[in-house]
Amino acid sequence: MDDLRAALSVEMQTLQAAVDAFDEAAAGVLGVNRTDLRCLEILVREEAAAPSALGLALGLTTGSVTAMLDRLEKLGYLTRSPDPSDRRKVAVRATDAVRQKAWELYGPFVAEGEELTRDYSAEQLRLLADFLRRSRELYDHQLARVRELPVVKRRR
Repeated sequence: MDDLRAALSVEMQTLQAAVDAFDEAAAGVLGVNRTDLRCLEILVREEAAAPSALGLALGLTTGSVTAMLDRLEKLGYLTRSPDPSDRRKVAVRATDAVRQKAWELYGPFVAEGEELTRDYSAEQLRLLADFLRRSRELYDHQLARVRELPVVKRRR
C-alpha cells in the first residue's frame, strides 16, 4: 500500500508540474502574468465578478486588483461596468475576445479530456471527482496555513 501511495504522490507532483508548465505557456500566449491568467480563468468561468471577490480569490490587495484590472482592460480582456443590482458596485466581465482566445487554448484540452474520461465507469468518475475535490480542499487548507507564514523579502 505504501508503494501505491508513493506512486500516486509522484504522479500528483508530475501532474502539478505539467499544469504549471501549461499555465506558463498559456499566460505567455495571452501576454499576461500568472495572476492575471487566474483572474481571466475566473472571469471566463463566471458571468461576472466584483473586484473584491477577485482580490479575495487571488490573494491580492485592493491596489493590486485595480492595477491588474487596468492591465487586463487595456489588453481588451475585460470590461468594468456598474453592477445592475447595486450601481455603487462594479461588475467585471470577460470580453468575447478573451473567451475566444481561452477556447483556442483550452478547447482542445477539454475535447481530449472528455475522450479520456470515456474509459472510466460512473463509479470510477465519482471516485476521481471525490479525490480531486478532497485534494483541492487539502490545498486550500494548506494555502491558508502558508499565507500566515512570514514572507522573505527578495533582494534586488
